[in-house]
Amino acid sequence: MKKILIANEHFVIRTGLAQIISALPINTITEEAVTLDEVIIKLQKQHYDLLILDTDLPGGTHLNTVAATKLRQPTLSVLIFSDLSEQLYALNYLQVGADGYLDKKAKEEDIQLALISTLEGKKYISHVMKGEMQKKLVELTAESTNKVNSFSPREKEVMQLICKGLPVNEIAATLLIHATTVSTYKARIFEKMQVTNIIDLVKKMELFNLKN
Repeated sequence: MKKILIANEHFVIRTGLAQIISALPINTITEEAVTLDEVIIKLQKQHYDLLILDTDLPGGTHLNTVAATKLRQPTLSVLIFSDLSEQLYALNYLQVGADGYLDKKAKEEDIQLALISTLEGKKYISHVMKGEMQKKLVELTAESTNKVNSFSPREKEVMQLICKGLPVNEIAATLLIHATTVSTYKARIFEKMQVTNIIDLVKKMELFNLKN
């Protein structure tokens, strides 16, 4: 038996979702909450398999709310149900731990698919978001190529040694160049990668596949 918490302030929407859920080929039991405080209290007292969370819930439903619910119940699937632009907001919610993002204008079959997917522990990504993510991947690949091409061979050498944790003097000794030259390369690398510290530099290098 799958236990679902519908968090939405509107009776009509809660009722409509409950009817769609009751028609699923899965044994379910539903409960309801109309405020964020109610959601928190229920999550503290009971285990749920799925939380259907409205972004307009009284009390606020922000990105950190999703992360907080995951901390309380790590196995809980969270399906965002929103009238906010899917293209603008969905990816942000997915990145902080939501398992799906559903537009309130979605067709019934899409709602059913989203419910079944998240109840089975899978991610739900709509056709719109798949296209958006593919677009971002293409943009990221192009950006990665541009980043790789923007570095000179010497800058790449210095960057690799910086990420290995070597101080400026050791890098200078390794490459047989002056420490001031290394510092110049380092400043140039940080500027090109748009970072201010080594930790962020390492993350960017992994993102753009620049690490050996």
